[in-house]
Amino acid sequence: MEQRIGSKSQPLDAAAVDPAYVPGLTSPVPAEPAEAVEDAEAEAEEVAAEEAAPEEAASEQEDTEGEPEAEASEESEESEEVEEAETDPDGPVFEASDRRASIKADHSGVQLRLDDQQAEFRWDEIGAVETESPRFGKRFTITVHTPDRRWYPIEIEAASRARFKDWENQLDAVLDAYFEEETDGDDDAE
Repeated sequence: MEQRIGSKSQPLDAAAVDPAYVPGLTSPVPAEPAEAVEDAEAEAEEVAAEEAAPEEAASEQEDTEGEPEAEASEESEESEEVEEAETDPDGPVFEASDRRASIKADHSGVQLRLDDQQAEFRWDEIGAVETESPRFGKRFTITVHTPDRRWYPIEIEAASRARFKDWENQLDAVLDAYFEEETDGDDDAE
């Protein structure tokens, strides 16, 4: 499914305009002047030196006082616990994958992957999630719709058609837990 906005006419093939055109090849990027490269390297060294200075001062201060060291370790343990809680909630998680594609829906949103391409959507970026089971075949389609009228379909090949029902139920549980649809009262207020 292609999403096109504007004219329905097909663009000219590049080979019709440029006989040297070879599909898949990109034009070479012009080299940056040596001065620009040197300036960028100098800026990177300055930033690294500025970042290292506060760390050295903090380590000297911790060596002189024993209590801040204990407090720092407690704070780091607490931050690790918060990160673990964010990455591993108690709520439902839906995961499905095959050799090329995968989908994961959890508390943070929906992540789609196809080969080397990946798209991540937070729950507030999603307008709807649609599933489709084919009448024949074993390709389960999940489409994520965004509020700006874009859609992102992904097909997962199941080992058997019986998996479709399980996947539907698991995805429904995640959507019920995390996805909040706008109520009719919000539409009336506008």
